[in-house]
Amino acid sequence: MTSVPLPVAPPATGSSLTGVPVARSDGAPPAGVPAVPLRWERREPPLTPAAVLAVGDAVPALAAATRERLADGARLGVLADDDVLLVLGAETDLPWSDGARYLGRDGELLVPTTARPLPAAPLWRAALGAAPGELCVLTPDHALVAPVPAPATDPEALTPYTRRAER
Repeated sequence: MTSVPLPVAPPATGSSLTGVPVARSDGAPPAGVPAVPLRWERREPPLTPAAVLAVGDAVPALAAATRERLADGARLGVLADDDVLLVLGAETDLPWSDGARYLGRDGELLVPTTARPLPAAPLWRAALGAAPGELCVLTPDHALVAPVPAPATDPEALTPYTRRAER
């Protein structure tokens, strides 16, 4: 695990869950796989955004937007590595970026604001092995379990993540 002045915890790639790459910050595999596949249905009305997630080529733009929001005084928590950037905060503080996905709270699970996981969110949280108090994210393409980050304080700590295209 690499640390920078921002509370940035790089997730370690773990095993997969019904085709969804699973990352745990401690590298541990998920607790188990449900007997049914992960499915999604449209959610109306959408959840209130509580986080924004960028993966792959979307990371630099979200990192730059997050850096600007932090410089403007927003209170945000950040988990990052070269391929994933997760920003947590109040809806009005969250940055916007092309290619990023907004997440909302479905109980103790962060999921896309316009989608509902089936079976129910609490079952997926348990299947991913999230301990009480841990952050747990599930999207159609990714899953993440990690400690909840402290609020970020140094916008410049995100600068390395804005340079992905230059590598």
